[in-house]
Amino acid sequence: MTDLKIDSRFTDPDSAYRLLIDAHRGLSDEDSAALNSALILILANHIGDSAMLAQAIALAKTTLKAGERKAPA
Repeated sequence: MTDLKIDSRFTDPDSAYRLLIDAHRGLSDEDSAALNSALILILANHIGDSAMLAQAIALAKTTLKAGERKAPA
């Protein structure tokens, strides 16, 4: 199994961040949550590896427990 890659792999990470933020602009909280759910499922399917998905979920939960609000770099 390959370890989850958590270092930035974007040539322009600020642009990628803006894409995510702009996607939520003007949405209600409910629609924003639905967009996040759809995006997560689409990307999880793209990954296609349950073990990798489990690593990502564990990492996300760890950042929540630590009081962080952004993905690790």
